[in-house]
Parts: sequence; C-alpha cells; structure tokens
Amino acid sequence: MDQPAVDALIALLDLEPIEVNIFRGAVSPDRGDQRVFGGQVAGQALVAGARTVEADHVVHSLHAQFLRPGDPAIPIIYEVDRSRDGHSFSTRRVRAVQHGRSIFTLSASFQKPEDGFDHQFEMPPGLPDPEDLPDFKERMAPWKDAFADYYDRPRPIDTRYCETGPWERREDLPPFQNVWMRANGVLPDDPVLHICVLTYASDMTLLDTSLQPHGSRFTVGEVFMASLDHAMWFHRPFRSDEWLLYAQDTPSASGGRGLGRGLVYSRDGRLVASVVQEGLIRPMRSHQEGDR
Repeated sequence: MDQPAVDALIALLDLEPIEVNIFRGAVSPDRGDQRVFGGQVAGQALVAGARTVEADHVVHSLHAQFLRPGDPAIPIIYEVDRSRDGHSFSTRRVRAVQHGRSIFTLSASFQKPEDGFDHQFEMPPGLPDPEDLPDFKERMAPWKDAFADYYDRPRPIDTRYCETGPWERREDLPPFQNVWMRANGVLPDDPVLHICVLTYASDMTLLDTSLQPHGSRFTVGEVFMASLDHAMWFHRPFRSDEWLLYAQDTPSASGGRGLGRGLVYSRDGRLVASVVQEGLIRPMRSHQEGDR
C-alpha cells in the first residue's frame, strides 16, 4: 500500500475553479516525463465536466481525443461547454488548453440512474487471484538498475499482470492480457472520484496490449507510443480501491496505429466498464520526435 501516492492522486484530480466553467489542473510533480500522462488529462477533464452537472446525474460514457503532448511544466486549463441538460441526460464537452492551444478534448454524457434490462459478458475464468501475483516492484526487480527512476516512482495504482509484463517480452504473444488493478490505498466514498481514478488507470496498460503479437517492448526504447483517442462506458457501480480485473485484447494494428479493447470487472464478476483506445505504435527508427 502507498497511501501517500494515492493521496497525491486525489489532490491531482481536485481541480481549482478559476471562473464559471473554467478549471485549473496541476501536473504531477514526481513523474519526470517529457509529456503529461494521458490518464491524468482524461481524469482531470472528467472531473471538470462532472463539477458542472447535477449531483444525481452519473457519468455513463466518455469519448476523448489526444491532440498534442501535454507540457508537464505548467498547469492545464479546462474549459467546459454545457452542451445539454435534460431530465435524464446531460452532456458536457471539455477542452484542455496549454500555451493557448488545445491539447485534449473530451465529450462526456451523464445520466440520472434508472432501472432497465440487465446482461453482461462473463468474467474470464481461471485467472490467478491478485494476492498470488507479484506487485510492480517485485516483478520489475531484475530490471530496477536499468530503470531506476521508473522503478522508484510513487505508484498510486497497484497493477498486477496475470501474464507477462511489458518489459519481459521476447517473443510474439497472443493478442490479449489480463491485469488486476486498484488504487494503492484508500479512497473517499465519492463515486465520481472512483470513476475518475479508473479513467486515470485505464490508460496505463491498454495501448501496450497492441504490442503483444509483435514481441516489442516500449520500455527499452523499441517503440514510440502515444494515445490518440480513448472511449469508456460505465455500466455498474464500483470502487477503484478494490481489485478490478482489466481484461484486454487487441483486434488490429496497422498504419502505425494499434487498437486496444478492455472490459473491467469487479472481483465478484460484475462488468463495471468497457474501454476502447487507439494509439500510435511506431518503431523508433521510423518515428520523428514531435510528429503526431
């Protein structure tokens, strides 16, 4: 458990209101990346949108596009357009801005809860329990000297791979992976925060799945990866500080892009969210820095 890292994530998602429909989000001071982590921008944008809807309307879907790399040295401004407010549904469009330019856009739909038909895909069977799997540091230990900064970084999300980790790949593998994940500490009860934390976490492993069939490892500089768009649908209530199974697959990769899909299950087998993401997966030899 790393409660300080979780508390830092909660603070990161707590935006500062600076005007009606305008919010300011901090950047993570401890990541040391060249660009802002996409899950952070998506999570903060969703917080901005959620703060402009009625409390009885819960987000059920989001669609996002990553336009430019975020600058980790300055805050991000989020501008919310209150596109629609109805009895059952509200829609918000959020624009993230740095240096006077859009770096990210998000459209989110919120619904007043109601009863209806109910079915779901079943949770994949036969997977190990998360307690029986090594955590990040245990699994990454053989490579800790080569990735010292990455290894020692605070980790608000505990991720445990059921199959090989992305730094372990040496051969082509089946086009899927399963990852247990949860906040690495205790979260407040606010359901919006739990959705935003899952949004943050959903960007951590999904695009990487598209490298499974190709034996490539982004962790050793073989591939340039960047999210292009990201969509999520939220089906049932959940807590992000309890174990969630992220069952991921990759239907296709072509043209320098990879597509990943994910189904998120609670530990008791309820399907709580669905995710789809497309991103760049360019071999480094063909990548030109700054060209997206």
